[in-house]
Amino acid sequence: MPYKKSQIKKIYYSIGEVAKIFKVNPSLIRFWEKEFDIIKPKKNQKGNRFFTTEDIEQLKLIYFLVKEKGMTLKGAKQSLKKNKHKTIENQELTDRLQKIRSILMEIYNNIDSETNESENEESEKPV
Repeated sequence: MPYKKSQIKKIYYSIGEVAKIFKVNPSLIRFWEKEFDIIKPKKNQKGNRFFTTEDIEQLKLIYFLVKEKGMTLKGAKQSLKKNKHKTIENQELTDRLQKIRSILMEIYNNIDSETNESENEESEKPV
């Protein structure tokens, strides 16, 4: 998932910043805002949206359901209404598993590169 809690450092984020966090177009963020009543960004006099960290957390759940699990908007809305706590647990579990996978892949790549280096060293030795 493109979003990480460590990325959140400010109180308010523009729609462009939020779109970059999730690697989507701002139009998708606006669309989700209209579709899901749990997203309530502040608006200034010009109508510019400013999202709080809470809004970003809600968007993270929607992103997980729609983009990662492949749910329809209707299915995502139902999931958030009926089992929001379970959805949060599933999303957090998925995040942890993805982190573990990336750590394991990094270990695998290090072992693989060390193995290749030692094979190259052995082939360069005179017989």
